[in-house]
Amino acid sequence: MKRVLLAYSGGLDTSFLAAWLSRHEGFEVTAVTVDCGGLSAAEKAEIRSRALALGAKDFRILDGRMLLHEQVLQWLVAGNVKRGEVYPLSVGAERGIQAQELALLAEKERFDALAHGCTAAGNDQVRFEAALAVLSPKLEVLAPVRDLGLSREEQVAWLEEQGLPVPPAGGRYSINAGLWGLTIGGGEMLDTHEPLPEDAWVWTKGGGGELHLSLTFESGRLTAIDGQAADPVSLIENLNEIGGEYGVGRGYHLGDTVLGIKGRIAFEAPAAEILITSHRELEKLVLTEDQRFWKDHLGEVYGRRLHQGLLHDPFMRDVEAFFASSQSTVEGAVHLHLKGGSVVVTGVESGHSMLAASDAAYGERAARGSDPRAAAFLGRILAEPARLASVAKERASATTRGSAR
Repeated sequence: MKRVLLAYSGGLDTSFLAAWLSRHEGFEVTAVTVDCGGLSAAEKAEIRSRALALGAKDFRILDGRMLLHEQVLQWLVAGNVKRGEVYPLSVGAERGIQAQELALLAEKERFDALAHGCTAAGNDQVRFEAALAVLSPKLEVLAPVRDLGLSREEQVAWLEEQGLPVPPAGGRYSINAGLWGLTIGGGEMLDTHEPLPEDAWVWTKGGGGELHLSLTFESGRLTAIDGQAADPVSLIENLNEIGGEYGVGRGYHLGDTVLGIKGRIAFEAPAAEILITSHRELEKLVLTEDQRFWKDHLGEVYGRRLHQGLLHDPFMRDVEAFFASSQSTVEGAVHLHLKGGSVVVTGVESGHSMLAASDAAYGERAARGSDPRAAAFLGRILAEPARLASVAKERASATTRGSAR
């Protein structure tokens, strides 16, 4: 009997596969959930129960949250990465880690194949295939939902015909929840103009009120909330709860998929929104303009490559090395005001403050010992290329007018 390791999220696609592979194909299925956050103890128990009821011989859950933070999330914060300047890559952040842990397990326990529930029209199929091609190129990869072209409605119908349980969210929406956010696809997201109904939101539903809080950073990493220190995973989970309560992190992302088509999702990413907003403002205080300029460009590149499933490309380690170097002075406190779904940075302070390092006051007084004529000279130097271009244009026009006469 063929032994298959199934990447199992507990959603419709992977629930269908647990039943299809075991009952229709006759394989011995071990369902494995790589927990990258967003799952309560009750949800984990429910996922386990459903996998076994659908036909999996065994079910396991691997805690990938700290691994996700150390290998991916800390760099997304360091690079202030948001795809399309909006979306913090909530799903794309997880897939490389999940594929990595599944490939290691498949190799260690000598499974015959690894199956995933990615569809033919999404990014995840590319992310899984790209990661597995690097990490375990000889492992057979099965993707029946993609290869058979099955719709969500067809999967639900088959499960119901077999008298098998359908996941609670199966049908209208495809929901992915993790440490870096929750995404909602399907339904109104299949077009570009319809918003989600209020009851479709999960973490930010009914969010309101206002709150002041402070975050502490050391070497670009969050270390405390309102002075209370904890490990990075606990802090991010706490920020998701806090931000969600005040409606922070809700949005829509319309962008380019890896396949070249356009796609739209709704997302809720309270912790990512709070962290990136805070971190960016702290960097403005402690980094030089060129550090921030080039880091922003590399952040865009890093996010694009991660979106494409290329977490394990050596180039990504090179970018991370630049990020790590830039973060050595990014420490201090960021003071925030959460209200009406928005995050406003009301103040930043740091021992590495470049503002405090100067005795100048912007708009009021120049630095002590500076030459007041320096600004005039600087303005003329900066304008010199434009001045020469203007002179050259005028001379060319005069030559043309002279020739015409």
